[in-house]
Amino acid sequence: MDRHPSVAAIMPFFEYAHLTHPILREVSHRVGDVAWAMYNDERLDGAELTVGLRKLLEAKDCFVRAALSPKTQGS
Repeated sequence: MDRHPSVAAIMPFFEYAHLTHPILREVSHRVGDVAWAMYNDERLDGAELTVGLRKLLEAKDCFVRAALSPKTQGS
């Protein structure tokens, strides 16, 4: 599928295979699955897809920080 360069450029940020921390990998995996589902949906395209993926990336950052919080880590 041919996607706009701005859409394609954001997708590597949803990769998670390199993560060794199990909680971070799980959180990133879940969000990555949503991102790829949206990317692969041919009904979605244009600037709004880019914005939606960017906001999903921002949400992923929040989820990762939540997973790293002392409360989550048992400290």
